Amino acid sequence: MAVPQTGLRYAMGITVNKNKEVFKSIKGGLIVSCQALSNEPLYSSYIMSRMAYAAQLGGACGIRANTPEDIKEIKKTVNLPVIGLYKQVFEDSEVYITPTEEAVDALMDSNPDIIAMDATNRLRPYGFSLDEFIGKIRNKYPDMLFMGDCSTIENAVHAEKLGFDLVGTTLCGYTKETKEMQLPNFKLMKELAAAVSIPVIAEGGIWTPEQLKSALSSGVYAAVVGTAITRPMDITKRFVSAIITS
Repeated sequence: MAVPQTGLRYAMGITVNKNKEVFKSIKGGLIVSCQALSNEPLYSSYIMSRMAYAAQLGGACGIRANTPEDIKEIKKTVNLPVIGLYKQVFEDSEVYITPTEEAVDALMDSNPDIIAMDATNRLRPYGFSLDEFIGKIRNKYPDMLFMGDCSTIENAVHAEKLGFDLVGTTLCGYTKETKEMQLPNFKLMKELAAAVSIPVIAEGGIWTPEQLKSALSSGVYAAVVGTAITRPMDITKRFVSAIITS
């Protein structure tokens, strides 16, 4: 797949060149998700910045990170493209990945290269639809690259129509209609890559190098691996579980 032009129509001059470089940098590579929530042992912007640095030394092509604070620290430490998101929980919505305009505003202050947000058809907080939300955000930040985190092919096709610059399989397995699906969902990756013309990022349940190779051979643009690399508690649990069940 060539460096995509969809979405770049919103940008001019230097921004166009920057966005092209971002896409070129991540093509065919491994993006490492460096995230830790407040209830996790490694919750620390400094620790996430070191995780990102280790990922860069290991050959990662990009970083996916949560919260403006973590992104700022990571940007000080690595020179890789950063996909930024802001997880927030609201009582009136199931959407938690960059769910509000205020979340986008905060992320913009941390200078990510791409902003990821939920691109399912679920209502945002305060009753906003995805169409209303992305329309307002795109008008406010016309030069930013936006990634739609999807759970189905329908989500991705709609996200492309709304002007998202790239989409991911991020939310497959995490919505009501996909919660029974086995991850990683290589079938969805392949079908989604064929259904849209913008880059597809494979994400969700990739635990092994072999699964990563299978994901990248499905036609996607790049792939994200998180837990298997940056969550030692979960990695340890996986090994311990193998002992218990053997």
